[in-house]
Amino acid sequence: MRRIFACLSLVLLLTSCGWFTQRSAGGSHGLSYDEFEDRAREVAERWQGSADDRAWREGFVALEVLNPHGWNHVSRIPAWVNRSSHNGAWRLAAQLPTDSPDRADVRWPDNEVSQVPLITAASAYEKFSKPADLIEEECPAKGCWPLRVTGAKLGKVPLETSRGTIQVPAWLFTVEGVEQKKVHVAVDSSAVTARPERVQGDIEEVMAFDLVAGKPDELLLRYGYGACDTVHGTRAYETEQLVVVDVEEKDSSSGKPCLLIRKTATITVTLARPLGDRLVLDSGTGLPVLRGLNKR
Repeated sequence: MRRIFACLSLVLLLTSCGWFTQRSAGGSHGLSYDEFEDRAREVAERWQGSADDRAWREGFVALEVLNPHGWNHVSRIPAWVNRSSHNGAWRLAAQLPTDSPDRADVRWPDNEVSQVPLITAASAYEKFSKPADLIEEECPAKGCWPLRVTGAKLGKVPLETSRGTIQVPAWLFTVEGVEQKKVHVAVDSSAVTARPERVQGDIEEVMAFDLVAGKPDELLLRYGYGACDTVHGTRAYETEQLVVVDVEEKDSSSGKPCLLIRKTATITVTLARPLGDRLVLDSGTGLPVLRGLNKR
């Protein structure tokens, strides 16, 4: 027992109880400028014109889970409601609409309109009324009551996508004794393209970005770095349609152990011309960097 406590204390003093790491060689970490350009060119050529690129710019790529919690948060959801919902304590106490449309229009921020297929209210109810796959707390006798659905109507809710925030069709269910509406996005999953995922071993260099007010050719980047990394600056590789960004970091540990701590910070990068409608890609993963430093 004394050995365990001693080891925990030594970790705080940056000693080695086996709880340390060296930064992986993946991504663009520690590359020379020429090596970065080679990596960035490869990233740009792989993304440009790919299926992921077309879906990101022209399709329906959701940047959030379609139905993460399923309630419109007018106010705080009572604990018993969440518990009952998690345990699948739903009861259908009304006839659901049967004359809903099969398709609906979705308007994108650039005013382009797409038609998407919809699911019925009955299908939505069937999906959300099932118990969760993992139930940590069973319904107690006096803390879990039936959630009685007394009606449903088709409405709209905001959704973050690769093309910006849009209003998507959603079923709004009225639940007896609950102020909030139970929300289930009505867009059929067949219309939604999954967000591209990083290749195993790739390291995310830049997490998010924003434009710098009054400086159209500058971006503010949020990036991650290790406890023993020294940041030397930023780099950008530009094409007509893409900007690949990178934060130049080097391991300054001289081979000594480093704690497994990932920190975040912001830094600016200057482009050759204003970003415009060009897509920003992370050099480490080769994937799009999302705009909005406060969204992640």
